[in-house]
Amino acid sequence: MKHILAGLFSIIFMSYAFVSFGQTDKRIIQFSGIVVGEDSTSGVPGVHIFTPKGGRGTTSNPYGYFSMPVLENDSLIISAIGYEKMHLIIPEGKSDNYTVIIELLADTTYLPELEIYPFPTEELLKEAILAMQVPYQYQYKNMQQSMDQAMLNKMYKNLPMSGANNYQFYMTQQMTTYNARFQTTSIPLLNPFAWGEFIKSLKRGDHKKK
Repeated sequence: MKHILAGLFSIIFMSYAFVSFGQTDKRIIQFSGIVVGEDSTSGVPGVHIFTPKGGRGTTSNPYGYFSMPVLENDSLIISAIGYEKMHLIIPEGKSDNYTVIIELLADTTYLPELEIYPFPTEELLKEAILAMQVPYQYQYKNMQQSMDQAMLNKMYKNLPMSGANNYQFYMTQQMTTYNARFQTTSIPLLNPFAWGEFIKSLKRGDHKKK
C-alpha cells in the first residue's frame, strides 16, 4: 500500500513539474494601455481585460488605464457594458512591456418599429377626431364672432374721436378763431366753395353712410 501511494505522489509531482515547466517556457510580458470610446477623447472606466486560459484579469481605472502581466500568445477578452466585445492575442517577439490603445465600439441594438393606435380601425379614429369638442368651445366661438371683420369695421366707424383727434380739432378751431378775429364773419350759405363741397358729398353718398 505504501508503494502504491508513493507511486501516485511521484506521478502527481512529475505532472505538476511538467505543467510548471510548460508555463514558464513563455515569456512574461507586462501588458498595459488605455481603453477609449469611439470619440477617442476620453477613457472608458470599468472595462474588463481577462484571459480565460490563465484565469487572470484586471479592470480599467476611472481614466481607462489598465496594466496586468500576461504570457506570449495569451488570448484576451475585452468587454464592457454598452460596448462590443473584443478579442486580442499577445504577439511573440515583443519586449517585456507591451502597450496598446484599445478603441471600443458602441453596442447599438435597433428595435423593430412598433406602431400604436388608440383605436382598432382608422375609420373609428376619424369619427372620434371629428366629434371631439375643444375645451371652452363656447368661449372660442364667441371670440371668433367678436373678431369678425365686418363687426370690427362697424365698431370702428362708431368709435368717438380719440385724444389725438380731439387735440387736433381743438387746435384747428383755435387757429381759425385767431386768423378770423380781425375779419368779418363769413356766412357759409353765401360761400360758393361750401356749396361745391356740399354737392360733392351728396354725389358721394356721405349722408347714406351715416
